[in-house]
Amino acid sequence: AEMTHLQAGLSPETIEKARLELNENPDILHQDIQQVRDMIITRPDIGFLRTDDAFILRFLRARKFHQTEAFRLLAQYFQYRQLNLDMFKNFKADDPGIKRALTDGFPGVLENRDHCGRKILLLFAANWDQSRNSFIDILRAILLSLEVLIEDQELQINGFILIIDWSNFSFKQASKLTPSILKLAIEGLQDSFPARFGGVHFVNQPWYIHALYTLIKPFLKDKTRKRIFLHGNNLNSLHQLIHPECLPSEFGGTLPPYDMGTWARTLLGPDYSDENEYTHTSYNAMHVKHASSNLEREVSPKPMKRSQSVVEAGTLKHEDQGESENTQPLLALD
Repeated sequence: AEMTHLQAGLSPETIEKARLELNENPDILHQDIQQVRDMIITRPDIGFLRTDDAFILRFLRARKFHQTEAFRLLAQYFQYRQLNLDMFKNFKADDPGIKRALTDGFPGVLENRDHCGRKILLLFAANWDQSRNSFIDILRAILLSLEVLIEDQELQINGFILIIDWSNFSFKQASKLTPSILKLAIEGLQDSFPARFGGVHFVNQPWYIHALYTLIKPFLKDKTRKRIFLHGNNLNSLHQLIHPECLPSEFGGTLPPYDMGTWARTLLGPDYSDENEYTHTSYNAMHVKHASSNLEREVSPKPMKRSQSVVEAGTLKHEDQGESENTQPLLALD
């Protein structure tokens, strides 16, 4: 097919995986992309700042080539950026806030992929120094990191794994995680970004994080909910899903401890340190930089409704989690 250059650089195995898992068909790739592009006129309220083939393709992949769903995600992607303009104002690795978050290891990104070819992102919650990094800057650093990683076609197809280690994360730190900012994070990651998340793994979560999780559950799609695993301190259940050979020693893996500067060095290159080792230039998300000023006037962010249940969070009892519960995703009891 003449359009297979869109799949250039993909291994035959990955092309086959895309066909089986994502319904990706090289012969009609171009038609699929065009049909999504044709829907853009239905949303004149949104500035679609990037509409090239390669860009639209990642949205199709994220939604298994369901065109309507892919378009909805594409619209959400730009709408989220339009509604949260300040988050994307200086959306590059050397923005002071983003740079600080990256340098502090938010997020960590492992060099090697897991056995399914997925990229593993790490968050060590206790390292969040709230006098240094705002939650928003950490979220921006995560979104920017994903933006860079999703350029890799293999990752568009294989996706990501997120592991959050809550060890030593204090109640005081947790109290800063308000429902409105958690909702912002969920909207940015679950509803507005063209990535496949194969699993979100909580490790060593204290009872108050469990409590927070029950609060945000209503904002999660069923599909997301089924992919959130609360392992507690049971690393065996983590290893059943992510092999120890792929994990640093903090998670009972065979790799050395994670060096917090790894990903920051990759992203910031020479800006990170004075060593002039070659690393790729700091990423500049051109398609989010210039939102036209008339959009800024029209679109003021909607005020978030504060959820009442915050108050109830304090009253949730410490749930004693048995080992058996830890090994399964915490599903909503529908």
